[in-house]
Amino acid sequence: MEIPKGFEPAAFTPGFLDHGGPYYLGAAVEGVRVVGLAVCPHHINYQDAAHGGVISTFADVALSHAVYDAEPPRLTPSTVTLTVNYLAAAKLGDWLEARVRIDRLGGRTAYTSGGIWRGEEQVATMSGVFAYRRP
Repeated sequence: MEIPKGFEPAAFTPGFLDHGGPYYLGAAVEGVRVVGLAVCPHHINYQDAAHGGVISTFADVALSHAVYDAEPPRLTPSTVTLTVNYLAAAKLGDWLEARVRIDRLGGRTAYTSGGIWRGEEQVATMSGVFAYRRP
C-alpha cells in the first residue's frame, strides 16, 4: 500500500508497537498530529477485517501520542481508561487515520477523545484518560 503524502514512519520505541503497526505520523490538526495505519495481512481476523484489538491498540497509540506530544518537555502517559466503539469494519489495504482531541490536560491527568477514519467514513470512536508526570 502506498502511504499518503505528508505521513512519515512514526519510529516509536521498539517493542510491542512494532507488532501492531507500522504507524505513521502526519500533519497536525488543531495542534494534534494525525496518526496513520495501513491495514496489513497481520492485522486481519477470520472475517477478513482488521481485528478489534488492532483498532483498539491504534486508538491507544493515537490518544497517548497526543498526550505525549502535548507540551515540551514530552509527557510520559500511562493509560487509565480506554473506550472504543466500533462503527464499521476496516479491510485489508485500508488506510486509517486517527484524529484526536485533548479535551483536558490537567496537572497529572489528560482526557482525550476522537475517531478513526477511512477516508470520509468513521470506523470507530475513541476516548481515553491518561495519567502522567511532568519532568
